[in-house]
Amino acid sequence: RKLNRNSSEVTEFILLGFRTASDIQIISFLFFLLVYMVIVVGNISMIIVIRMDSRLHTPMYFFLRNLSYLDLCYSTVIAPKALATFLSKDKKISYNGRAAQFFSFALCVGTEGFLLAVMAYDRFSAICSPFLYPVRMSQQVCVHLVIGSYICGGINSMVQTGFTFSLRFCVENRLDHFCDVPALIKISCVDRSVNEMVLFILSSLIIVTTSVILVSYAYILSTVLKIPSIHGRGKTSTCSPHITLVSLFYETVFFMYAQPGAISSPEKSKIIAVFYTLIIPMLNPLIYSLRNKEVKNAVKRVLLRKVSFH
Repeated sequence: RKLNRNSSEVTEFILLGFRTASDIQIISFLFFLLVYMVIVVGNISMIIVIRMDSRLHTPMYFFLRNLSYLDLCYSTVIAPKALATFLSKDKKISYNGRAAQFFSFALCVGTEGFLLAVMAYDRFSAICSPFLYPVRMSQQVCVHLVIGSYICGGINSMVQTGFTFSLRFCVENRLDHFCDVPALIKISCVDRSVNEMVLFILSSLIIVTTSVILVSYAYILSTVLKIPSIHGRGKTSTCSPHITLVSLFYETVFFMYAQPGAISSPEKSKIIAVFYTLIIPMLNPLIYSLRNKEVKNAVKRVLLRKVSFH
């Protein structure tokens, strides 16, 4: 445990990870490596397909392309170091390295949360106000909404990083996992009341954002029930992947941050952290490709174009 001689403050952290037998560690490493490879291939493929197929140059797929980019980024912030801890005896990360990792992760996750709300508004506009949709979701508006999501995510990240790393870590420097704010607050050696209040406020924003999304889909559902034609109702099929995605993302984040006391076991906390840092970024492109005919058709067109080119 490395301490600063002058202030006796922690200058590095030890990442405990999953404490299992050595043979299980290798199996875990291979499993998480496979998951990370699926994340990289799946999200890069989604980005390429959306960019190459002109029929997917619509607001919904513009947002989806940015979602794939965020999933790729925040899993990459966590996965390489997590994989290294499975095989390496050196499980340390410097204080500055941990702060940089935390800032990057909070930026991507925060931005994704706001982007999911934007995507819900996009579906709301497309289904509830189809005639105004081209005006409400013009290219300029879409770009501004994405930039706004990044700005809000950046503010969230700066606030969380600033308050969390203004704490002093005097003796304890062992962290159960990579991305948990409560874990960092827990091992600090000063009064944590302000940080806990900030975490509560940010957690409240999660609930507010979720409420906005739920209200959007309540309006969408009421509009769908009024559509007499099967063709009209077919337009709502694009909502299904998004509802699945939102449910997975916000439920896991809610359990981690909005009610951190509900998870008493560190091992359960690690499992939930792994779920939304690796499993959700892996599932997102699969959900949108397997449950979306437009994406499946676009993949076929891109593959046929490559075959005919060769």
